[in-house]
Amino acid sequence: MFPEDEYEMAAIRYGLDRGPNFENRAWNLHAAQELESIAAKTGRKLQKCESLLQSARAKLFAARAKRVRPGRDEKILASWNALMIEGMAHAARVFGRDDWHMSARRAVEFLTGKMWQGDRLLATYKDGRAHLNAYLDDCAFLLAALLETLQAEFVTGDLHVAMALADASLERFEDRIAGGFFFTSDDHEPLILRPKPGADNATPSGNGVAALALTRLGHLLGEPRYLRAGEDAVRLFYPAMLRQPGGYSTLCMALEEVLEPTRVNVLRGPRNALRAWQQTLACKYLPDALLFALDSTLSDLPGVLNKPAGKTVNAYLCRGVTWLASITNVEALIVHLEAGPAA
Repeated sequence: MFPEDEYEMAAIRYGLDRGPNFENRAWNLHAAQELESIAAKTGRKLQKCESLLQSARAKLFAARAKRVRPGRDEKILASWNALMIEGMAHAARVFGRDDWHMSARRAVEFLTGKMWQGDRLLATYKDGRAHLNAYLDDCAFLLAALLETLQAEFVTGDLHVAMALADASLERFEDRIAGGFFFTSDDHEPLILRPKPGADNATPSGNGVAALALTRLGHLLGEPRYLRAGEDAVRLFYPAMLRQPGGYSTLCMALEEVLEPTRVNVLRGPRNALRAWQQTLACKYLPDALLFALDSTLSDLPGVLNKPAGKTVNAYLCRGVTWLASITNVEALIVHLEAGPAA
């Protein structure tokens, strides 16, 4: 199948010149040596090694293509995609990667366009069809993701979906008597037990993410219903958090922002100038601050976002109901942001 020189190159590269690494009788191919090392070992030029390996790889791929491929799970889950959107949008801000931002943007538009139907989020999508009632994680994770994408680029439609998601979470998942959120909606098929998980697992706790996101959105919009729901969830799980705080890290984050309200920073001004401020602020580690850049053309903004816009950038910094005077210098803003609650 291989000429001798191609086999030698593939064998050294992928560890076939060593003993079996799977059950003492077979090989799992892996990059055992770098090409530079192989070139030195065989006395060949690096370019020649690359050519031989490329030819060998093509033959290996052709042989593999004849085998039955394993099944692939192709369904799209709202919750897992929302986690990816949040991480991608945040990384895009920090590293200034427009391609990452656009990837997150496309995913948001898919979820809100295909899986948000009427006033309801659906849990899964495959073969052109979205179905199954959303679970708590779907709504909570997408709400948190939208708060992140709004900081990367303020899109009014994202805010409207976030508000609708928050209302749906309170209507369909909240336990209005004991506090916290059930994992299934109130119109889900009947179960022996309607769970209300608070601990983090392989993914963050839906109750923790919901409490944190609702608290942040509540401060952003001045909406007491969201603030109350977030605080009630934290209060419900607080005894468990005291016993095992390491298992409730997401709820601990929510607790911190219930005790010390989220700092909301609103930037208003011309689009190009706002971009420069965003790039400067993105380099700073500010986990308890939300940063929204709203260009001068936006109007009819809700809550604390409704701040006057001028010909230069003005920053408005708020914690809870306490506002600082507008700040017109990005370095002065950084001083306030890094100083923490006492500033």
